[in-house]
Amino acid sequence: MTLSAEQWAPCSDRARERVDPLAGTGPRGLRWFLIEVAASWGHNALLDLPFDRALGRALVRRIEAAGMRPLAIRRTGRRVTPSTQRWAMVDSRPGHESVIWGEVKDAAALLDVPLDGSGGTPSSRPLYCVCTHGRHDRCCAVRGRRVVTALAEAYPEETWECSHLGGDRFAGTMVVFPHGLYYGYADDGDPVRIGQAFDEGRIVTEKYRGRSSLTHPVQAAQHYAREAFGDDRIDAFPPVAEETTEGGWRVRLSAAARDVVVDVEETQSEPLLSTCAATRFVQVRQYALRSIRME
Repeated sequence: MTLSAEQWAPCSDRARERVDPLAGTGPRGLRWFLIEVAASWGHNALLDLPFDRALGRALVRRIEAAGMRPLAIRRTGRRVTPSTQRWAMVDSRPGHESVIWGEVKDAAALLDVPLDGSGGTPSSRPLYCVCTHGRHDRCCAVRGRRVVTALAEAYPEETWECSHLGGDRFAGTMVVFPHGLYYGYADDGDPVRIGQAFDEGRIVTEKYRGRSSLTHPVQAAQHYAREAFGDDRIDAFPPVAEETTEGGWRVRLSAAARDVVVDVEETQSEPLLSTCAATRFVQVRQYALRSIRME
């Protein structure tokens, strides 16, 4: 099945029409290495680095070999290359949340940055990273721009544009560091609410996709627990155990003196085009609630 030019629509418009669920869609990321790339980005922001493509490949290999996720960042509206090369290291694991900033003389020196964080300076400021990677998907450019513009006005030092996060159809997408809190449809309404909620130790539940340090079933289980019990604190319902069941998962979450046991099952969406550039219809994984109880 193919679409004619008259039938085509941006992937994020189609997702909203279908009411694609956000819960359990946050891509995995325990530790991150952010590289400031002020120039325009190609399809692969770090493989198409303007200074040296071979260097970009070497950096990505090094970062990923250390179990980290690479991400390009830049200030919104600025295209002047800084005199030094800035980088940031983020740990999103619960209990280890941290941001470390550093800089080196040039991009090549990034290959020598210690990946244990010993070469940088800790920061207590969060990072609001909004995907504006238009070469990857046009929805990220259009909708992401709205989000980053609003956030940059309210949080100029904490707000960054970033490269592809995953889930183009959920644009505008963003992640809040150091906790790795993914959001989608962030341009529907006031994106500044997300920053305000983080300042208060809360999440905006209706835009929340999940936490990068958690598996997709746990993200989904937390969503259903929050929906059932109305707790929007960032650290609410930490996972205690996760096990597979017939066609799904049983997730045990901690809640004060008792646990919440959530059974979720994996379902498949109707065939859809998951990005603006997609030409093949695919089914994507979703999570449905089987049961939820206190123990």
